[in-house]
Amino acid sequence: MGSRAGGRRTGPKCIAIVGPFSSGKTTLLEAILARTGAIPRQNPVASGSTVADHTPEARAHAMSVEATFATADFMGDSLTFVDLPGSVEFAFEAEPVLAACDLAVVVTEADEKKVPALQLIMRRLDDFGVPRILFLNKIDKAALGVRDTLKMLQPASSAPLLLRQIPLRKDGIVIGSIDLALERAYVYREYAESEIAEIPGDDKAREIEARFSMLETLADHDDGLMEQLLEEIEPPKDTVFDGLAADLRDGSVTPVLIGTAEKGNGVLRLLKAIRHDAPDIEAVRKRLGVPEDAGTTVQIMKTIYTAHGGKLSLGRILSGKLADGAELFAPGGATAKVSGIYRMLGKDQAKQASAEAGDTVALGKLESVRTGQTLTSSRSGMEALVDMQPQQPVYAMALRPKERKDDVKMSAALQRLSEEDPSLGLRHQQDSSETVLSGHGEMHLRVTVERLEGRNQIAVEGHAPAVPYRETIRKATQQRGRHKKQSGGHGQFGDVVLEIKPLPRGSGFQFTDTITGGVVPKTYIQSVETGIRDYLKSGPFGFPVVDVAVNLSDGSYHAVDSSDMAFQMAAKLAMKEGMAACSPVLLEPIMKVSIFTPSDATAKITGIVPQRRGQILGYDARPGWPGWDVVEATMPQSEIGDLIIELRSATAGVASYQAGFDHMAELTGRLADDVMNANGKAA
Repeated sequence: MGSRAGGRRTGPKCIAIVGPFSSGKTTLLEAILARTGAIPRQNPVASGSTVADHTPEARAHAMSVEATFATADFMGDSLTFVDLPGSVEFAFEAEPVLAACDLAVVVTEADEKKVPALQLIMRRLDDFGVPRILFLNKIDKAALGVRDTLKMLQPASSAPLLLRQIPLRKDGIVIGSIDLALERAYVYREYAESEIAEIPGDDKAREIEARFSMLETLADHDDGLMEQLLEEIEPPKDTVFDGLAADLRDGSVTPVLIGTAEKGNGVLRLLKAIRHDAPDIEAVRKRLGVPEDAGTTVQIMKTIYTAHGGKLSLGRILSGKLADGAELFAPGGATAKVSGIYRMLGKDQAKQASAEAGDTVALGKLESVRTGQTLTSSRSGMEALVDMQPQQPVYAMALRPKERKDDVKMSAALQRLSEEDPSLGLRHQQDSSETVLSGHGEMHLRVTVERLEGRNQIAVEGHAPAVPYRETIRKATQQRGRHKKQSGGHGQFGDVVLEIKPLPRGSGFQFTDTITGGVVPKTYIQSVETGIRDYLKSGPFGFPVVDVAVNLSDGSYHAVDSSDMAFQMAAKLAMKEGMAACSPVLLEPIMKVSIFTPSDATAKITGIVPQRRGQILGYDARPGWPGWDVVEATMPQSEIGDLIIELRSATAGVASYQAGFDHMAELTGRLADDVMNANGKAA
């Protein structure tokens, strides 16, 4: 690239490859690795033999499902590329990676349906302050002209999209590109370096116009360049290149390069732009706030468990140097000793003795280290430089092993999977005694279960988690409960009178006593409350009872036969008989839901909500998100289980929601009958 195309080393770099689902990210990485000589040839994704999609799950679903790291050498520099999944369900894979990257290559195509997903990605890059190049892929199949394509894509980007290349066409077919900075044409060759050519006379006017437009945008941030343009002085090429690099690094523009990754076209120009224009590791240190005297610091970007090598922690060396066997310290000062430093190429590892600032490597056997942590050579440790906050899960599944003997094994395997993917939620639901796995979509959990079964040989069953139904009462009553049993020796005797009445929704349970004259000794009053609370765990319909007040008003006892257990049994008996007379009713949890959707799909969303017994509270523009709305609604929890599938289907895969408990509401009629029948209780 001009006078800068020499062999000057620019230092190791880490480049994220991001973009909407099915835009060609994995194909681009494969083309890059072939062009740099890291692999002997470029394999198509359909072959199942690409470097990135090396796991059984990725191959089975023909999609990237986790971050894949691959390091290659180009013009004397080490470049680590991280292929990140395009599906919104696996979006969290990018969080710990982007924070420590120098640059992102955003891969997209001229498809209007991809714009909302592209906006999600661009916004994430804005949040992390990561500079980016947009690689307009599949240029040979684009129906729109490149300028019209940029107009279509611009709403997804907060920074101007700056065209650096325009297509070179012959008989309506894209045969190459014209580089606007170099003022040079390149004719594509499949899987090979393009041929340099003169710009055809018919295309010269188009090139001049596009180049001037590029320079005008650069001049917005360069007074000297603006002056040259006004005086119609041709700026030196180095000035143009320096302006492109400076504006990329500070986020003023998003340069756009074109190509067709499937054929290896446009890859070399992209690599040179990355090498020359991407910021160095100093910019990442500044962005993350690494202290100047921090010594050696390592940001952990991903955790993986390998079949034979055990745990690997993939990280970026932010400062200092790291040797095999070195001691690092986690937040709080916990010691982590490095046992192996590896350069990664997909699933393959090459051991090396050390790593320097800027390198992205895998570190072996850091058992206590987690994704997102910052390790340091300082014994006091360092608080994490990256605040990792996974979004609220939107899909859940209750899991159990098909064989009870695998219970402990399944639990340990799920813990390891949660280490690899911190966006997974794992909890034990006490009411239903279920192990509940939650994540960001049906495919997310399907892949997790496939890993669970495939790696650990544990057969599991999954089903929708139980909804925490409750029951309450509508009427008050008074009920005596007497427990009397004589079987030789000491008998059992407990006698209570309970006043049972409903409480306002959300009040919970209240117990009082109005005993006078010691008809129930104080020592047994606590036993009565214990018996009532025990009964309330499962009422007439088999669900916990809430919003009930019980008063112990009367009773009797026997000096010899009464006991704690006898009064507990008497209280349970009174509750069981009394509840039936109190008009028990089923309650279901109602959630407050905020649905985030592109504006052009809002009408579909407002149609989905009432079909799921939801009530729309209103909708408005999503603050800070041009072209998006937020729909506010209430909806029964039982209707939310697979809501995300329908929302994503209606929005080209980009809608999301947040939900929180709002209140309990009565459930009657056929739906209540279905719930009680499923719970083994007749209505």
